[in-house]
Amino acid sequence: MSESAPIWRLSTDWFAANARDLPWRHAGTTAWGVLVSEVMSQQTPVRRVEPVWREWLERWPTPADLAAEPTGEAIRAWGRLGYPRRALRLHAAAVAVAEDHDNVVPDTIAELEALPGIGTYTARAVASFAHRQRHPVVDTNVRRVVARAVAGKPDAGMATTGADLRAAEALLPEDDEAAAVTSAALMELGALVCTAKAPKCGECPLATLCAWHAKGEELPEGPSRKPQKYTGTDRHVRGLIMAVLREAQDPVARVALDTVWHEPERRERALTGLVADGLVVEAAGKVRLP
Repeated sequence: MSESAPIWRLSTDWFAANARDLPWRHAGTTAWGVLVSEVMSQQTPVRRVEPVWREWLERWPTPADLAAEPTGEAIRAWGRLGYPRRALRLHAAAVAVAEDHDNVVPDTIAELEALPGIGTYTARAVASFAHRQRHPVVDTNVRRVVARAVAGKPDAGMATTGADLRAAEALLPEDDEAAAVTSAALMELGALVCTAKAPKCGECPLATLCAWHAKGEELPEGPSRKPQKYTGTDRHVRGLIMAVLREAQDPVARVALDTVWHEPERRERALTGLVADGLVVEAAGKVRLP
């Protein structure tokens, strides 16, 4: 496929009519609001993110507001979004923005990537969606759309590579604003239409240009990724311990955690990991959020 313009034009026209009404896409949303939404949305469905995002932005409308709170409050407010280390990263990023950038989220990739816990994807997402710059914003959904439409493959690799960034950038128009909208449109297409297991090719605006669709191939049988077991894993037990500590206003006796799971060895391993990750503080036989 040699002509990239039809892809961005078709995808943005579709996006204008079909994009979900997400609060962080509304006019007036700050770069801080976009940053919070991007960190929260990693590995978490948007429907679970939206109410927590609203609560965070109401309580902490600027990075300095969050930076002034103990890290434990960020963890507590994170609720059941999962992967609570993201709350620690957001708090650390808030401190850096407040102290090093006069409470304004920076607008260059280099400065964004220098913030604690902010990687390639998030830096480009904030630069594009908040600061309206031309950057390839590549997540799992975008990789899948590009793999199918351009490369003619049923799916993309497990992790974003430099080649993925270059392939996505090649589809962007030169205009900054149009490029930012295209990045959002490609992501939305992957989330709603060009899905992993049940792509809706009949509804896709790129169907006439899609290299994979033109082949007429079926998706490989079975999931592209083996489902991960959750119940009874260390991550599950970590979550049970964190749920107890989020609800507690005072330090909790260590023995009070014995009821969260029946295997002492797994409980101990989960708690040790939480302490090592900085999510829990243990002292004098009691545990608490930091």
